Amino acid sequence: MHAIRLHDFGPAENLRYEALPDPEPGPGQIGLAVEAAGVHVIDTHLRAGVAGGPFPLPELPQIPGREVAGVVDRLGPDVDAAWLGRRVVGHLGPVSGGYASRAVIPVTSVHEIPEGASAVEAVAMIGTGRTTMGILHQAALRPDDVLLVLAAAGGIGSLLVQHGRGRGHTVIGAAGGTEKVALVGELGATVAVDYEQPGWVEAVEAALGPRPATVLFDAVGGPHSAEALQLLADGGRRLVYGGPAGDPAELSAADEARGVTSRVVLGPVLLDLPGGIRTLETRALEALAEGLLTPAVTTFPLADAAAAHRALETRATIGKVVLIP
Repeated sequence: MHAIRLHDFGPAENLRYEALPDPEPGPGQIGLAVEAAGVHVIDTHLRAGVAGGPFPLPELPQIPGREVAGVVDRLGPDVDAAWLGRRVVGHLGPVSGGYASRAVIPVTSVHEIPEGASAVEAVAMIGTGRTTMGILHQAALRPDDVLLVLAAAGGIGSLLVQHGRGRGHTVIGAAGGTEKVALVGELGATVAVDYEQPGWVEAVEAALGPRPATVLFDAVGGPHSAEALQLLADGGRRLVYGGPAGDPAELSAADEARGVTSRVVLGPVLLDLPGGIRTLETRALEALAEGLLTPAVTTFPLADAAAAHRALETRATIGKVVLIP
């Protein structure tokens, strides 16, 4: 098989495209001919030597990647032969090995890819989609909520925009750059705005009129986070799930006095649901199958994983980043 291996922590150029022996599935595992492999921002942190969230720094050399989709063509001991030939998608969890043309994964970790869905779409939904489902569970949206989504052209943001519009919410989608703002508009946002341009807050205020935002989905942090707080109504809720531009702005005394709240909705809180991660994955794939959510993606050949990392780190991508072997 061919795979991407990391031998030394450091820049994206340290990701090497190599020929390696095929992995063999062990007890309870299946082997996949990989059709799509997901790239996560955590992958870029670990590659650089910075521990991220629940994932410690790996032992090197390592094949990065935790999200894979493909066709089952090998079975480990005691695995039902009915799995052979099925198109499946799964998350490898703390184990890496996704950036490759072949992968092994426990059969208990996979889902069948919905009929009519591509491997690229499925691999986006098994990671980014399940996180979105967890965020929405924590958000507990009300019918009259007005949503403000930062990084609305990102993997999660684009799904939040679709979800909100599909349920009749007014949705303000804020992103950086003409191409990203155009996508946000195509996804159905009531208002699509470029938060890199001066006066974007005033433009949103003018568009919304007397109905300010009640829920802020903040995946950006830094200055845009502080600006977005100005758009929240009294009693508004901010849900934080990222911060590539810096820490989220602190709530001011005035914000607190008018009942604005803020909380992080990543990590263990995502599992506050019967069935945990498995339930979130199922919900994400059901939304894909039903046509309720379609992930935006940026694809790269597997051999160009370094370019994918550079693009993700510079926020030059749209939607979920996916490698194609």
